[in-house]
Parts: sequence; C-alpha cells; structure tokens
Amino acid sequence: MTKQVEAFAPATVANLGPGFDVLGMALAAPGDRVVARLATDGGVRIVEIHGDAGALPREATANTAGIAAAGVLRRAGVDTGVELELTKGMPLGSGLGSSAASAAAAAVAVNQLIDSPLSARELVEPCMEAEAAVSGRHADNVAAALLGGLVFVRSTDPLDLLELPVPAALGITVITPAFELPTRKAREALPDRVPLQGMVRNAANLGGLVHALHTNDFPLLARCMEDPIVTPARAELIPGCAQVIRAALETGAYGSSISGAGPSVFALGDPDDMSRIAGAMQDAFREAGLASSCVSGIAGCPGARVV
Repeated sequence: MTKQVEAFAPATVANLGPGFDVLGMALAAPGDRVVARLATDGGVRIVEIHGDAGALPREATANTAGIAAAGVLRRAGVDTGVELELTKGMPLGSGLGSSAASAAAAAVAVNQLIDSPLSARELVEPCMEAEAAVSGRHADNVAAALLGGLVFVRSTDPLDLLELPVPAALGITVITPAFELPTRKAREALPDRVPLQGMVRNAANLGGLVHALHTNDFPLLARCMEDPIVTPARAELIPGCAQVIRAALETGAYGSSISGAGPSVFALGDPDDMSRIAGAMQDAFREAGLASSCVSGIAGCPGARVV
C-alpha cells in the first residue's frame, strides 16, 4: 500500500433547474483536497482541517470525509488505520456541494491508498452514506464530484447513474453571495405537496433538457431550464435571487437557477458571453446588499482525482 495520497474533488452544481435531486454537474473549481495517510492505529481519524474557520466537526463519524473514508475501507474489506487532512476550498452552505466534495476527495484518496480496489462508481455509495449524515440521502452532488461531467441519477436504491453529454460550446458561471444557507434549511422550505400541473410541467422540462443536451439544441435548453416547484420556494430564502436570475436571462443566458440548495446562482450560456452575464448577476446581488464571488468556465469538467 502507498503511505500517503492526496486527492482533489470539485464543486458541483445540482438540480440545473428542473432536475431536483437527479442532475449534478462538475465544475473546474473550486474544490476540496484530502490527504490520506496510513496510520498504526485502527479506524479513521481526522488530524487537521484547513479553511473552515473551525466550523466542521473533527470527529470522523460526524464529518463527510471521515464517513466516506470509513465506508471505502469497509466496502473494500480492508482493516487498516487512516489519517485524513482536509483542506476546504469553498465556503460552507454555498450550494456548491461542499460536503460532497469532502466525501469524494476522501473516498478517492483512501481508495488509492489501499491500491484502488473500488471503481469510481463503487465510491458513490460510501459518499452517499456520508451525505445522508449531514444533508439527506441523495447522489446528485457526490456522483458528479466523483465521475465529473453531468450525471443523471435515475435511482438511488438501487443506484442507477447515467452520464449525460455536455455540449462543448456550453459555458457556465456560478455566483456565490456572501450569505450562508444551510442545506437542511433549504430543504425544509420545500413544499410537502406538489400540484399535478406543476409536476407535469417539471417532468416535461426535465425531458426536454436531456434531449437538448444530446442534440446541442440551445434554444430548447433555454426553454427547459424553468423549475416551477423548487426554485420559487428557495428563492425566498436568498436576498435578491429573483433579480439575479432575471439579470442573467436579460443579459443573454440560456437559463439561470439556484445551484443546489443555494445561495449560489448559476447561469448557462455561450462561453463568450459568460463574463458579461456574470457581471450582471453580481451587480444584482450587490443591489440586494450582498457581495459575491464568481467562477466561470466550460460546463461539465473532470471529477475527483489523485493530485
């Protein structure tokens, strides 16, 4: 076995409008890094966390990195001690899959540490276990963080993942305001019941979005980014959210919505237009009293990897 491995896992944008809990896309940056080392003591131990200002638990059983690492060892049938050092590269509660990135980076690092007995897809389950401990059992963020690109989660039980094509000429920008929105609070805001008309509309948009990705049909993509159910409920929790989305669309974005649970807001569009779109979105957040940061690039980037 290797004595030390470092891995990186990217931030992710989940839902992409109508794909609540079923769509996740990997970004180039930001992301988390985990260094995994063999240890003489048994079990998993987190020895240090950087970049979280002391907010995350150091107990391995309460941290997604530690839970995912233990899950990998268990699935691989390997009984060894592991120490983890986690470096957070994104703000907590940002809607960029922060907890998923920690889990994915830890899973990849530990898997490599024990000579890679598990495939990338086999690492999804232990990362889902980690997510379940902090934000609910779902695979959209962890699957995208591990596999990269754009992932469709058809089912979590049993796990059934589809990797969707991402048009080469598709750009993305993600604007993250200086405002924390815990995932649990964002989930609590969702309606318990969905009107039949809203369900049908959302299903139609999701089907059209998948078809648009396969055919590079950007006008269709633009028509299908609408989400009548989840986005309106969560937008109320984010100052200026509706104005930010409107600014993106008025500046030429194909579509714009909340990234994951929020408060980050993303937009898809022509790569040449992303700088202008991002500027308009940041201006809208500024008018709502929030400073923000921006990440722009090509949509659908590589997933977690050893560095």
